[in-house]
Amino acid sequence: MAAEGDCASGDRVALAAAVEAVAAGWVLELSCCCLCRHFVEGRAAEFRRWRAVAQAVINGFSKIATHQKKMVYLCQLLIRIANGKKLECNFEEDPRISPLESALSYWTLLEREESKFDKLHEDIRRLIQIQVVAVHMEKGYFKEAAEVLERMFTDSESDKPLRVKLATIIKSKDPYIPLLQSFNYNLLISKVKSYVEHFMKENEKNFLLQAAMAQVESKGLEAVVLQNITVKASEEEENDLETTQRFTEEQPSTTNQLPEDAAKSRRRSMGKFRAHSVLQSLNSLQNVEEVVDSRSSGRRRQPWTLEEDKKLKSGVRKFGVGNWAKILVHGDFNNRTSVMLKDRWRTLCKIKSSKLLRKNKAMHKGT
Repeated sequence: MAAEGDCASGDRVALAAAVEAVAAGWVLELSCCCLCRHFVEGRAAEFRRWRAVAQAVINGFSKIATHQKKMVYLCQLLIRIANGKKLECNFEEDPRISPLESALSYWTLLEREESKFDKLHEDIRRLIQIQVVAVHMEKGYFKEAAEVLERMFTDSESDKPLRVKLATIIKSKDPYIPLLQSFNYNLLISKVKSYVEHFMKENEKNFLLQAAMAQVESKGLEAVVLQNITVKASEEEENDLETTQRFTEEQPSTTNQLPEDAAKSRRRSMGKFRAHSVLQSLNSLQNVEEVVDSRSSGRRRQPWTLEEDKKLKSGVRKFGVGNWAKILVHGDFNNRTSVMLKDRWRTLCKIKSSKLLRKNKAMHKGT
């Protein structure tokens, strides 16, 4: 009997462990999803909160499953990239390893997990390598910059040209040399965002987020919550822009392609292309559309269809309130502008709020 009891107890423990592992996997997916979104949108405070969650979940795994490796590597990469200029941050046992040098090791692991985006992979790898050296030089740590150069590069011929250029730059002790200015930290952030956006498109479905959305909608809370968000949209957009600027620690921006030699990089960096963040680009698009919409305000307004309302709601769920230009680009709207999307959303929120208010009044009368 005792043996049977011990066996049953062991089965319950094993079952509980299996359940916990599945739940932890869901939380990892949610954490990775939120980290990616806040990194792309430049929301530093939200990123830090989810970073703590992701790190705690990852540290709790005794063994990382094969299908979880990519998410773990990406979380670790983003955490290190976000702290790339803080040499006092240590993520490895060896205190000499800077955050970006640690990020490079996780980027290598990510590259092994996939074969797509070859050009983007190469660009990000080289930008990390350049910025590992650049960050040390900006702080005046030229000796450490030379040491990290030796640790980063192998004897492979493919790395030799860049290694020679960086060695020459370190000897010059000039952190403002054109190569470092052309391929700066802001460009690295922009490239990593491009990679993260690809990842998010491939991993749109998230069990916990979908379950949470269903719960919110079933309780009729969606209209109230989103109406409050809409009222604060302008204030949040201003704060987000300031946060984005601090998050990326903007430097002079130039071309978005890596050169084969320093001479080409100097010619290309003289104004051919200026790298802009995703947020700035969308704001510019929205400003243009506002001008167009104001000019055409006297024209006959086109009624909104039920299908368009569904697409608008879907876009808000995917990209968030305030990202009207992004929703417009990804949706199939008929002759609409981002301003029209914003106005329609406010109208929908008011309609749903009114319905909810009438429903509550009816319930109170019934009681």
